[in-house]
Amino acid sequence: MDSTTKSKAVEASIYYDANYGSFDTELYSEIRREAFGEDIGQNSWLTADEQDRFLSWLELSPGKVLLDVACGAGGPAVRIAAKTGCSVVGIDVHEQAVSTACSLAIQRGLGRRAEFRVVDAAQQLPFSENSFDAITCIDAVNHFSDRPRVIAEWARLLNVGGRLLFTDPITLTGPLTNSEVAVRSSAGVYLFVPHGYDERVISQCGLQLLVSEDVTANMAKVAEARRAARASRTAALRDIEGDQAYDGQQEFLDVAARVAREGRLSRFVYVSKKVS
Repeated sequence: MDSTTKSKAVEASIYYDANYGSFDTELYSEIRREAFGEDIGQNSWLTADEQDRFLSWLELSPGKVLLDVACGAGGPAVRIAAKTGCSVVGIDVHEQAVSTACSLAIQRGLGRRAEFRVVDAAQQLPFSENSFDAITCIDAVNHFSDRPRVIAEWARLLNVGGRLLFTDPITLTGPLTNSEVAVRSSAGVYLFVPHGYDERVISQCGLQLLVSEDVTANMAKVAEARRAARASRTAALRDIEGDQAYDGQQEFLDVAARVAREGRLSRFVYVSKKVS
């Protein structure tokens, strides 16, 4: 890892650890409810309605096992376990997030079917081949600089017939200024790719593409709603986050909403299947 990558990783760790430190407070829950329509403990662009649609592609049921990569505080993964009856393994590099996820699973009575571990998903994963019936990675694949290696690793872990679903929220579909790129990639390592790149990597990894769908509108809507929800609670958030972090997050959401709404930086969902 070069010095720039290390610096970005440190920035991300500071940003996300601070975020997850207040994640389960009523203030942040209120913001999620206002921004997403339903608080499922997400820290992405995912809404409950969108997750329900994604689940229709994954064919999960009791007895099946899902790996959720970059699971965050675990809310979406726990919801999947509750709705489908499957077992879930969530992995994330941030200890505070995993701690929050473990507590949530126990609170929801799902401690036996929802397991969470601190794992760096950019490295080889500590699971044997053919361990999972489905793998998801929501709005986080862009944080892995070597995407072909990461997706090949996911393919290794899938059972034959298993499904992989991931969203890429920073797909280049138009011109961006250097300042827009800087703001949109301000918390950690980001890999911007052109539309069509993900499909090629999926094919190169031996997976059969089933779904490729533009879901940018959802990201634009959520980014705008999150910014507004936070703006109405400015004083409280400044006390918790500090002026610099608060202003930086508001600018991030403003830019994310604008470039998505204008169709210049898009979000796509991909579903693929392991056929052999």
